[in-house]
Amino acid sequence: MEAIGYVRISKKDQSQHSLEYQEKSIRDYCERNSLKLNSLFVDDGESSYTFDRPDYIALENFIKKHKNKVKYLVVFDHDRFSRNLPEALQKIESLEKKHGLKVVATSESLDIDTTDPSVFLQRAFKYLIANQELLTIRRRAKTSARHAQESGRYINRAPFGYLNDKEKGGAKAIIVIDESKAFIIQKIYRDFLAGVPRYLIHEEVRTMGFPHSNNGAIFRILVNPLYAGLVRVCADGKIPEKIIKGIHAPIVSESQYWRAQEMLGLTKRAMKSQPKEEFPLKGILKSPCCGDNMTAGWSKGKKKYYLYYRCITHSSLNIPGAMLHDKFQELLKHLSFTQKDVEEIVSKVKEGLKGTLHIREKQLKVVKEQLVNVEARIESAENKLFDDTINGDTYKKWMRKFSAERARLLDELIYLEQDLEDSLNQELLVLPYLLNLPQIFEEASINQQHAILNEVFKQGLTFKEGMFRTPSINPCFESNRLKLKQLRLLEIEEPCSETSPVPLCGE
Repeated sequence: MEAIGYVRISKKDQSQHSLEYQEKSIRDYCERNSLKLNSLFVDDGESSYTFDRPDYIALENFIKKHKNKVKYLVVFDHDRFSRNLPEALQKIESLEKKHGLKVVATSESLDIDTTDPSVFLQRAFKYLIANQELLTIRRRAKTSARHAQESGRYINRAPFGYLNDKEKGGAKAIIVIDESKAFIIQKIYRDFLAGVPRYLIHEEVRTMGFPHSNNGAIFRILVNPLYAGLVRVCADGKIPEKIIKGIHAPIVSESQYWRAQEMLGLTKRAMKSQPKEEFPLKGILKSPCCGDNMTAGWSKGKKKYYLYYRCITHSSLNIPGAMLHDKFQELLKHLSFTQKDVEEIVSKVKEGLKGTLHIREKQLKVVKEQLVNVEARIESAENKLFDDTINGDTYKKWMRKFSAERARLLDELIYLEQDLEDSLNQELLVLPYLLNLPQIFEEASINQQHAILNEVFKQGLTFKEGMFRTPSINPCFESNRLKLKQLRLLEIEEPCSETSPVPLCGE
């Protein structure tokens, strides 16, 4: 055995020479040089930037197995061997030293002296040009993709809930809504915004046909702007990433998407800080002297330990925790929604529940259609068995699959046909009682408590001169401002405007 050949083509590299052309050139080269070509390895579709590609690994294993029997590795040109300059030169040196093999291109003479410095430079220059060409191709593809993104076009494989399609009268790619699956995306957003944990959402939508089983599937749906009719334009050098309006139709509203991002952000912060039950104000309370966050801990007294909140920067500032907690409980008792706010919240919830009923009707329609389709497949399988078109084993295999699908759809049909409207009306009756903030806060977990406090006191709290202070309060509780001040529970210290007029009197 004297020679083996290696041909490679890659769509990513935009190869100009077909596999057939490369093979013919190698065979002609071997014939001209009286070489016996015993094997030809084909590498179809893999990138040339790395040697960690299956077909090349098979080639190298073959060389190791037939060590000292293979004298030449013939390639059409060196850029078919690799486009990575340093790796290519190292690989050629390794093959020559370990296996006594000479790598030659069809443009080189068979007796070329690979130890000659001029040959090394010539090959290095070829690999350098190939490397530069590859980087140019990649840059061009990246720029083209970015231009498509900036025009609001999504060009990759459509995510769950969408289908890949072409524009009418043109060849440009576009994504369109998959009506049979879009309701699942809407349900994911609706339930998440309603406070349902992601793992529970995942369990339910899996029974409805959601295909992804991994733990991060719901998170990826929630952070994907495509579902809101938006397209993410990737960062490019000094140009930062941005999100723009897409040309495709949205499945959920932009407001739903951005609310979900805000909730995911709160969740991340809460998970990072991991507050303890005994320090509910840790991470919320700020130092009155410098504005830094206050930490909390226990301090040993003569007979027992006492809880204190301390300034991180000024360790001398300590506030007794028991006193702070009592004051804070009193503050919560006097935070309440106005009747108008309650009525507005109930009205919005009603609108959301109407949307839920509408989605449920869509789900029911899709499930019924799927059930009719499965019944038709079962009937078709029985007819084919009767006509001897299929054998008994194939029939059993099909029936196991169809029966399992029919059972799942029947269970889903029973669930969807339940009287949801009556249940939702019952929930509306008790909704006003569920808007009691002190009660909600008391029954919430510590992470939920922090999420509530971050919404009510977005800029944190300080404690000074016997009362809590904050730069601003959520507008929903603005009506409580005067009462809280009179009871010396909370002072809302609005920052002075830098553009306020100078008094006309005095200096």
